[in-house]
Parts: sequence; structure tokens; C-alpha cells
Amino acid sequence: MKVEIWSDVMCPFCYIGKRKFELALNQFEGKENVHVVWKSFQLNPDLKTNPDKNINQYLAEIKGWTVEHAIQMNDHVTQIANEVGLKYNIDKALVANSFDAHRFSHLAKKYNLQNEAEEQLFKAYFTDGKNTADFETLIQLGAEIGLDAGEIKQMLESDDYSEAVRMDIYEAQQIGVSGVPFFLFIDKYTITGAQDSSVFLQAMETVSKELVNLA
Repeated sequence: MKVEIWSDVMCPFCYIGKRKFELALNQFEGKENVHVVWKSFQLNPDLKTNPDKNINQYLAEIKGWTVEHAIQMNDHVTQIANEVGLKYNIDKALVANSFDAHRFSHLAKKYNLQNEAEEQLFKAYFTDGKNTADFETLIQLGAEIGLDAGEIKQMLESDDYSEAVRMDIYEAQQIGVSGVPFFLFIDKYTITGAQDSSVFLQAMETVSKELVNLA
């Protein structure tokens, strides 16, 4: 069973959605037959990386909010994350373009470490306040999951996987993805947003029955 997940590193609900999907996956009897593929999506492709600006300032600017309102909204998201065992330190999050982080994820996919890479990226962004556009940060994150530091550096300094990232974004446009996380099961069934784990479990059970009937 193929499950494709479009997400962005700077999307707080994408990390929450990842956890809720994993909770469902752990309850699913056929979990060993589920193949997860992470797909690239950029909420703000024109974003300029600025480590001196925190996420509250950024949200206030792009959404026309006050900084106080941005803090309130992020406190609410932090509480939702906490309910699924995630510790968000959004006040520490740095404004960073996610294109190179997506390229990093594609490199990890080559070694069947994409899920681990996504976990590292989300944790770095939302918990640890790291600059996920910084090459040294990405090299460190990759080394921690077993990727070769030299290969990561070489990839980041080249144009490798740029087309793969753009293709994921193009595919998202073609199937009408307007927000993330977006889950696509066997190219047929979709779930948008960080839904309750029961929704993901029901989807996998439905797809599993369909696949058995087709066999």
C-alpha cells in the first residue's frame, strides 16, 4: 500500500499529522505492507532565509497579524502538538526557506531513510530552533541518521534533486493540493490535514480491503 504525504518542513500541522498517521499505522494490522513516500511542498517558495527573524514576526508580517496574535496562535498549535507527544518551541523557530531541506529528504529517500530525515527536519525546526536551510545543519542531521556527510555536502553544493522537488510541487498542483499535510493512498483516496488517527486507520483498512478484493 503506497501512501504519499505532501508536506513542508515549516508546517506545524505537518509534524502533528505525521505523528497522528504513525499512531494509526502502529494500530494497523498490515503495517509492514505500507510504503510511505514523502513529497515536497513549499508554503512560501519565495521566502528568504533570515535566522535573525523568529516565526512570530514572520507570521505577523505575512498574515497581517499583530505579533501578540501570532504568539497566541502558536501557543494553541503548541498545545495540539503536546497532545500527540511533540514538544514545540515555536518561539525558537527560525525563518528558513525549505527548498534545500526538501532536497535533503530526497537524498535520504535513496537510502530508505526518508522518514527518519523528515523526523529530523521537523524536530530541528519546531523543537530545537535550528536553521533548516543551513548546509552544516543539514549535514549534521543527515549524519545522525546514517547518511554520509560528504555526500550530503556534495549534493547541497550542486543542483541535485532540485528537479525532483519541483516535480513533487508540480504533482501537487495537478491533483489540487492547496494545503498540507496532504495524504494520498494508492493514487486514489485522499486525506487533508492533521486528522485524528482514527481517520487514518479507517482509510488504511478501507484500502487494504480493496486491495485484497483486487488480488
